[in-house]
Amino acid sequence: MSEVLISTTDLSVHFPLRGGLFGPRLVVRAVENVSIRIEKGSFFGLVGESGSGKTTFGRALLRAAPITSGVATYSDDEVTYDLASIGRHDLKEYRKRAQLIFQDPYAALSPRMTVRDIIAEPLEVMGLTSSREETDAKVREIAAQCRINLEHLRRFPHAFSGGQRQRISIARALVSNPQFIVADESVAALDVSIQADVLNLLKSILHEMGLSFLFISLDLSVVAHTCDHVAVMYLGRLVETAPTRELFAAPKHPYTKALLSAIPSLDPDDRGNVQKLEGEIPSPTNPPPGCKFQTRCRFAIDICRRDEPKLSHAGSEHEVACHRWEELVDEP
Repeated sequence: MSEVLISTTDLSVHFPLRGGLFGPRLVVRAVENVSIRIEKGSFFGLVGESGSGKTTFGRALLRAAPITSGVATYSDDEVTYDLASIGRHDLKEYRKRAQLIFQDPYAALSPRMTVRDIIAEPLEVMGLTSSREETDAKVREIAAQCRINLEHLRRFPHAFSGGQRQRISIARALVSNPQFIVADESVAALDVSIQADVLNLLKSILHEMGLSFLFISLDLSVVAHTCDHVAVMYLGRLVETAPTRELFAAPKHPYTKALLSAIPSLDPDDRGNVQKLEGEIPSPTNPPPGCKFQTRCRFAIDICRRDEPKLSHAGSEHEVACHRWEELVDEP
């Protein structure tokens, strides 16, 4: 059995709102009762539509969003942190071990700082180096690893393309030698050819440095190329999780099947069997009763509208939250 770096049990993240000046208090249930295990050295994918809670979940694992309830644990060879109740001192130490690669490479970098200063900032803020010479040495080392020309360290971000900027963001995230990286749509803003280059860079870094990634994406074809294990999220809940090959070969949940059917084919004559999802994802302030996908599911029956399904085993590492998944195995 591989060691687990990050694990959560029934993790929830809620944001209170007020409905108008004198209206009732509302609660945005962004993440609800999510349980996952991210193994050391793994590339764990998290997919779903916009508004499904993927980014909020990733931010909660970094403690950039408050954890309302549940258990979240980080454990490497040296320390163990309870992320739900971590103190200020431990949180500062945890920041050295867990970092974020932002989605937009253009907005993530300060236009007033050189590339050298951008990459060096975590080292200086966290006090990881004792002299400028040591800082420069670490910056040059990680820049070379991320295929950044050392001559470019004196330039400003406006001089670079999107792919080059994203490599700078990756170098900044890695310079503190973390163990866990959340990559939030980190290739979504890039051209397809540049996406492949950045993804291959991330995979090589994972193997060289032994990191663990939570890779958040809307693009299932990117996830298929990159990830070892995939979890599918809908309206803040996990609806299916499985090893990547198994999920793509034999999806069980109707929502997962609909997402996979929408992946474009390279064959122009292949019309496929695209399952169009009717309607919009419900509001997280007023989720429907029972299964949260039942308002858009063509297979929904009374039990789906009444009782919320729990994740159940559909294989050794395959779990699905659907009342009817066994009946629908042969359905497209």
